Amino acid sequence: MLLAVATGYFAELLTLFAIVLIHELGHVVCAKSFGWNVIRIELLPFGGVAETDDRGRSSSFQEAAVALAGPLQNAWMALFAVIMGKLGLWDSQWCGYFIKANAMIGLFNLLPILPLDGGKVMQALIGRWLPYYRTLVLCALVSLLLSLLLAAAALSGVRSGGVQLNLLAIALFLAYSNWFGYRHVSFRFVRFLMNREPVMERLIDRGTLAQPIVIYRYRTIAEIVRLFMRDKYHLVYILNDRGRIEAVLPEHKLLYAYFQLNRPGSAVSDVFVLE
Repeated sequence: MLLAVATGYFAELLTLFAIVLIHELGHVVCAKSFGWNVIRIELLPFGGVAETDDRGRSSSFQEAAVALAGPLQNAWMALFAVIMGKLGLWDSQWCGYFIKANAMIGLFNLLPILPLDGGKVMQALIGRWLPYYRTLVLCALVSLLLSLLLAAAALSGVRSGGVQLNLLAIALFLAYSNWFGYRHVSFRFVRFLMNREPVMERLIDRGTLAQPIVIYRYRTIAEIVRLFMRDKYHLVYILNDRGRIEAVLPEHKLLYAYFQLNRPGSAVSDVFVLE
């Protein structure tokens, strides 16, 4: 900020911070409408972060809606600047800067890299088709790869002296964040399992169709729960060696064995009496 004052760009800097703040407030308002807990908003030199806690109970739709609420603010602010420019109420040069700033912030946040908004939308969409554990792993790896490619793009002009330091700082931050996220996928998944009960109640009350999981009796409890999907309620069909159904277990019984009996590594046939 001191450098911005010294170089005569303080108004532009304040504008960027205001744009980022409104962007983050879009996330906050949408998250609050779903009953999420908003912990804090951080304004950083390269953007902002609205830290929320849905307690692991949100749906894929809610996650995507909260993520898109941020870039939506950039869209209406850019449109507002266009209108102000057309009416002659704003200077054309200032309108151009304001539109460009909103476009850069909005579009950059739509990149499919966690924890950017586009990464969260990607995770919500993939989570509708893949088990949640695989979704976490895949999205973390894709985000890490794209973060490294972003860093490589920032360094592409090193020979000509055109290194984009701001982009490089963001890319390295995203790479570190996703490496850390990949290392902690198991913790995030356990948190997901711990909050399954209210999700199950919501799905059952809504009259949702159960998603079947078919496994052999020697599969472990941990392997089975890793097949759970975010927005589905599961019935687990257990087969014997001949491929015949021995039992059908609702998912809460698997969660009971996982947490209460503390037997995630046990085969399902060793935990339950199968007939």
